[in-house]
Amino acid sequence: MSFSIATWNINSVRLRAGLVEDFLTAHQPDILCLQEIKCMNDQFPAKNFKKLGYEHQAVHGQKGYHGVAIISKRPLIGNFSTDYVSMGDTRHIAADFELAGKPTRIHNFYVPAGGDEPDIIKNPKFDHKLKFIDEMKVLGAMDDDVPAILVGDLNIAPYEQDVWSHKQMLKVVSHTPVETEGLLDVMKKGAWTDLMRQHIPMEEKLYTWWSYRSKDWAASNRGRRLDHVWSADELAKQLNAIEVVTEARSWEKPSDHVPVIARFDLV
Repeated sequence: MSFSIATWNINSVRLRAGLVEDFLTAHQPDILCLQEIKCMNDQFPAKNFKKLGYEHQAVHGQKGYHGVAIISKRPLIGNFSTDYVSMGDTRHIAADFELAGKPTRIHNFYVPAGGDEPDIIKNPKFDHKLKFIDEMKVLGAMDDDVPAILVGDLNIAPYEQDVWSHKQMLKVVSHTPVETEGLLDVMKKGAWTDLMRQHIPMEEKLYTWWSYRSKDWAASNRGRRLDHVWSADELAKQLNAIEVVTEARSWEKPSDHVPVIARFDLV
């Protein structure tokens, strides 16, 4: 039995609904998790995706900012969200679904970017980000004895080969030691497996985001791996493939993030 799940920071789902439709048609993931949908729940283009077979949807939106959504071919068994750092932002949604006859949980996150300066005194956004990451440390890969998958834009590139230049990025928000150590601690305490790095050797460069500021993102290739797919160990053992859809960065009016797909062969 095969199963696939994708994650994509779409940076406005109404603006890029057509790109999402093209992606779903071409790649057919069972579940797609979106971040930064930037719309209220009733503005989400649900009908567009239902026409393509994604009838089951869980949306947690916010006017003009943030927002996360799960769209699925498989029935979603309820959903819930957690207000990390009690800021009132829509940065998390979770839902259960059945996988190989067993309940499985999906967590979809949009972690705060953290502003430009890695100083919690001068930059409250960075303080918010670190507190958010700290609160994630209680989230386990076996969630209420249910194996879980965690995806999303975590806004941290934890390893040296997850950024274009480790030395030059050490003082840049998303790759500072306090952030990378914090995210790795979330992974360790929750017994999560980093599926992307399980499949792609650590010595290989791996990016999912390229800045809009670069005139030619492909030529400069100054990327970062900000988007992640983690899971419980029992699911990690059944991972078959990871696909980073890099070409999406060149689509018309693209997001600055590209989709990541995890494919499993389940027994």
